[in-house]
Amino acid sequence: MTQPLLLIAAGGTGGHMFPAQALAEAMLARGWRVKLSTDARGARYTGGFPHTTEIEQISSATFARGGILAKAAVPFRIGAGVLGALFKLMRDRPTVVVGFGGYPTIPAMTAATILRLPRMIHEQNGVLGRVNQLLAKRVNTVACGTWPTDLPEGIAGVHVGNPVRSAVLDRAGAGYITPGDYPMEVLVIGGSQGARILSDVIPPAIASLSMERLRNLRVSHQARGEDEERVRSFYAEYGINADVQPFFHDVPRRMAQAQLIISRSGASSVADISVIGRPSILIPFAAATGDHQTANARGLTGAGAAILIPESQLTSETMAAQITTVLDNPDGAMQMAQAALSVGKPEATESLVALVETLAEKGTS
Repeated sequence: MTQPLLLIAAGGTGGHMFPAQALAEAMLARGWRVKLSTDARGARYTGGFPHTTEIEQISSATFARGGILAKAAVPFRIGAGVLGALFKLMRDRPTVVVGFGGYPTIPAMTAATILRLPRMIHEQNGVLGRVNQLLAKRVNTVACGTWPTDLPEGIAGVHVGNPVRSAVLDRAGAGYITPGDYPMEVLVIGGSQGARILSDVIPPAIASLSMERLRNLRVSHQARGEDEERVRSFYAEYGINADVQPFFHDVPRRMAQAQLIISRSGASSVADISVIGRPSILIPFAAATGDHQTANARGLTGAGAAILIPESQLTSETMAAQITTVLDNPDGAMQMAQAALSVGKPEATESLVALVETLAEKGTS
């Protein structure tokens, strides 16, 4: 019997690629073949995908980067990607096509629409991204990671949650050690691209903590490559035990060990925090489309699991005060950890798998 084929189309950020990876892992385990369609930027995040995932790079582009000539070339590059995807899908016809957003999603999803294949999109954020806004009315199912999600009129979404990788599921509900007079971990992450403002504000905030607190503290800080050395030097100057890297390949492990997580509120980060169950301080990216990172944070903040600091109010003094609030209150920190678990959806991958299998059974018109 021929194996069913799932084609996953995902863009070039961790926010799109991590839930795509989770679905790939689950479908391969069920005996499906899995192909991933992405561009060169997205291919940087494929290291964690199972080795049996067939990865295809397609031509794509975005209007968000480059000068006038680069932007003028975008429709032609996407058009070339659509044409290439169309031939590939005709040659190796997928059973179901699932898009996770980002411009690299357009070629495969457009080709799937032309061929009338069963297709679905998964939106990670509380506000549809630009590409998913275009696709929402052209697919059979819209799966939502954050609830409620702002959807176009006439579109009914299905709340499944945001799938998390197996490395996160392996640590779901990991026992939380409350802050105290012993070694503690603080994890600082700014999304898959890092965040300069966190590198500007958080090191001096941590340096201002009491010596009693600092002697027990170890910091894992994700900093952009151009910020890495100055952040590392700052921590060293103040004698703070810090591991500074542009990208952590073991974020789930570091989350599970942390007493506190300081993070952007990208959908994948929020999902990981809630599934593992840790107190957090969230700083939504102010320029996010539709302010979707603030929407992403509502579940955790509403449950009392996270402290939200808007970028407009982010200072080292404010951050230091909130870090102290968590680390000096072990009972409160434990309550935050339990509250995070209460809004987690570790079953999100299974829910998404069920939608894929239903589409495969029903087909499309």
